Amino acid sequence: MQREVDVAEQRLLKPFEQVQLWLSEAETMITKVEKLIEDSPRQMNNLCLGSCASKNFLSSYKFGKNVTKMLQEINDHVSKGAFKKVAESRPSASVVVRPEEQPIGLESTIEKVWSCIVDKDVGIIGLYGLGGVGKTTLLTQINNKFSTTPDKFDVVIWALVSKDYNVAKIQDKIGGNIGFWDTSWKSKSVDEKAVDIYGVLRNKRFVVLLDDLWERVDLNKVGVPKPSQENGSKLIFTARSLEVCGEMEARKRIKVECLEPEKAWELFQAKVGDETLNSHPNIWKLAEHVVERCGGLPLALITIGRAMACKTTPMEWKYAIEMLKRSTLPKMKNEVFPLLKFSYDNLPNATMKWLLNEFDRFSEAQILGDHIINSLLNACLLERAGEDYSWRRLCEDA
Repeated sequence: MQREVDVAEQRLLKPFEQVQLWLSEAETMITKVEKLIEDSPRQMNNLCLGSCASKNFLSSYKFGKNVTKMLQEINDHVSKGAFKKVAESRPSASVVVRPEEQPIGLESTIEKVWSCIVDKDVGIIGLYGLGGVGKTTLLTQINNKFSTTPDKFDVVIWALVSKDYNVAKIQDKIGGNIGFWDTSWKSKSVDEKAVDIYGVLRNKRFVVLLDDLWERVDLNKVGVPKPSQENGSKLIFTARSLEVCGEMEARKRIKVECLEPEKAWELFQAKVGDETLNSHPNIWKLAEHVVERCGGLPLALITIGRAMACKTTPMEWKYAIEMLKRSTLPKMKNEVFPLLKFSYDNLPNATMKWLLNEFDRFSEAQILGDHIINSLLNACLLERAGEDYSWRRLCEDA
């Protein structure tokens, strides 16, 4: 019975109160039985005449009566323990609420993602965009929304993947969410863990949130059943390129865009503070130039906004603008540029980085150029300037 309850709890089920009471009474009986067993050698020594008579008749009689009574109690208790089910589903989804920042400019994207979650035809959702654009913030908002919104999901699981994709690490994070905490489980092989995870999740409506995918995660190796219309589960992940969304077979692919000018200013203003912006008549206009240089990238706006929060003279702001033009502002170099460079460094090959190689025929270069530009667009390292201005038109104009 205890093994059945342990398995049920691993599957995030809640044991019935009568089952817990039955187990508690069984523990009490086990303690009494252990005491009787301790006393049995002494009672055997009291027997004589080939174990047919007793040296202490009264003591032996009482011992035998206690044994008979205990056996009857045990038989009665076992008969009462024939439960058809030992546990039931918990009343609400298990969600670990994560620390979050107030989102600015992400509200419409959050609603777009949520509409996909409630759509029974959409099982896998990919969120892609440039590093620092707010994908993790968006995913955090979605995670926390499950804790306040009525739904029928049994468990919501969060796992950070990152560049060095490791199946075992993802399994440990998922396992911790569904009851596999002990060190003995963590010492199991990848295949054994996959079987355990699959055994729990295949009977549940789950949501798995994977943050920062750089390549395809094999759900079979991890042990996560593929979300479908039949099981009603969801997989939502973030990535820096559209290609990863394709590799993960995302039914819906949503690009997380940089902020529009109005929202960019709102975010920057929140980080700098009105006291600094109003400390000199010229700072407001200079601040608008800084926001323009950040290009709507939330990470840049937040980083530079915090750095400028104590700059109260126009000369300090003019210096910051000049450093931004030269791309030498310390905060940008240390916190923002490494993210962008990481995306660049992970382009498929050197030709992508150099943009064009040497070709005998211009048409070959043009074909490769189309491919490279599309790859850069999909990696969110380029943005389209206009609907009609394609790479091919640029070549033709040249």
